Amino acid sequence: MPVTAHEAALWKAGANGAVECSLCAHRCRIAPGKRGVCRVRENVGGRLVTLVYGRVIARHVDPIEKKPLFHFLPGSRAFSIATVGCNFQCGFCQNWQISQCPRNAEGEMPGETALPEEIVAAAQRYNCASISYTYTEPTIFFEYARDTARMARRAGIKNTFVTNGFMTPETLDEMADWLDAANVDLKAWQDDFYRRVCKGRLEPVKDSIRRMHEMGVGVEVTTLLVPGQNTDPDDLAGIAGFLVSVSPDIPWHVTRYHPDYEVRDPPPTPTSTIEQAIEIGRRAGLRFVYAGNIVGMQDTVCPSCGATVIARQGMGVSEINLRGSACAGCGTELPIIVQ
Repeated sequence: MPVTAHEAALWKAGANGAVECSLCAHRCRIAPGKRGVCRVRENVGGRLVTLVYGRVIARHVDPIEKKPLFHFLPGSRAFSIATVGCNFQCGFCQNWQISQCPRNAEGEMPGETALPEEIVAAAQRYNCASISYTYTEPTIFFEYARDTARMARRAGIKNTFVTNGFMTPETLDEMADWLDAANVDLKAWQDDFYRRVCKGRLEPVKDSIRRMHEMGVGVEVTTLLVPGQNTDPDDLAGIAGFLVSVSPDIPWHVTRYHPDYEVRDPPPTPTSTIEQAIEIGRRAGLRFVYAGNIVGMQDTVCPSCGATVIARQGMGVSEINLRGSACAGCGTELPIIVQ
C-alpha cells in the first residue's frame, strides 16, 4: 500500500540528523529513517513526517453516546474517523486490529484517502453535529485531526477526541481553539500498570485531564475495569478522588472489560465490580458515574431533585427532560453541553 508522507507538527531538529517529537508524552528522539513509538511518524532526511494524513481506516456515523460522551450534545450523531496507529500497546485493546496495525504488520499504513474537506462534507451530509476522532489514538494523527477540525468549526460542526490522554502540554495548547469535548481513558491509578500494560505513564494522563478541563473542553473519563489488575477499591477511590479534585461534575464511565487481543484471562468484569466502582465514585463526591458495556446504570439523574433528565437505552437516548441545560423538573443548571 503506497504511503504519502505529510509534514508533521510539533517537532524540532536534534543532533546527528535526529528529530525530537513533542506530540505525545513519549517525546521520542527519532534517528534518520526510523519511526517513533506510534510507528506512524518517521524521520525522513532530518524532517519528521506523518504517514497517516488523510488515510482513513474507519469512518462511521455513531450516536455521541457511543464515545461515550453523555454530557455533550445528547441524542446527536457524530461522524467518527480513525487512522491506524497508537502510542500505547495495551494487551486488552478492543480495536487492536487497527490500533496496532503499523506495529504488527511491518509498518503498513492501510486505509482509504479522505481529505479533511471530504470528512466535513460527509458529516454535513449525514446531519452530524460533531466529528469524533476515535477508535484508535487520535493524538497520533494530530495533523489530520487539526486540519479537519478547523474546517469543521467553520462549518458549525463541533469536534471531540476519544483519547488515552498521553499528549504533551504543547499539543493541548495547539488544540485549544478547535477541541470541544473529549473522553479520556484513565486506565488505572498505579503508574506500574501504565508502564507494564500500556507502555506509558500515568502522570501525563492526569495532567491532560486537568489541562483540558481548564481549557473549557467538555471532559469525560472512562476506566475499563480489568479484574485483578486495576479494580482494587483503594485504587478506584484514588481515581475518583483525583477527578473530584479537578471537578465533581466530570462524568466517570466505569466500563466492563472483555477478553481480547493478547489478554484472554481474566473473564469479563462482574457486574458487582461495576456497581462497587459506581458507589466508590459517588462516595468520593462525583455527581455523575455511569456503567459501560452493560445494560442499566446509564441514565443521567439530576443531583438536586433526583429526576431522570436523560434516559438511555443501548447506545442511544430514549428521553430527554431538559430545558436548555437545566433540569426540566427543578430548574437546576446541569453540566451538560446542549449546543
